[in-house]
Amino acid sequence: MASVTRDGREWSPEYLISIDPERCIGCGRCYKVCGRDVMTLKGLNEDGEMIDLDDDDDEIEKKIMVMTDVGACIGCGACARVCPTNCQVHAVVA
Repeated sequence: MASVTRDGREWSPEYLISIDPERCIGCGRCYKVCGRDVMTLKGLNEDGEMIDLDDDDDEIEKKIMVMTDVGACIGCGACARVCPTNCQVHAVVA
């Protein structure tokens, strides 16, 4: 679905579709640049199960970003530009 910029140039937003938990290092850079609360930081325990960061820190083996409000993404791409591991998948959604 193509849109146009203020001056009439065509622009197709590429929305955040997924975050690869194997590649994500939980640095939070994407979270910091996203003003739409599309994602949040979660913890993974040794079994690979997702747990809240408020839980016991001893159980957290790794922190990763997860999508929490997919519909809030406007396709600006700011999160992709700051990601050091290129762990996000973006696509034009028709």
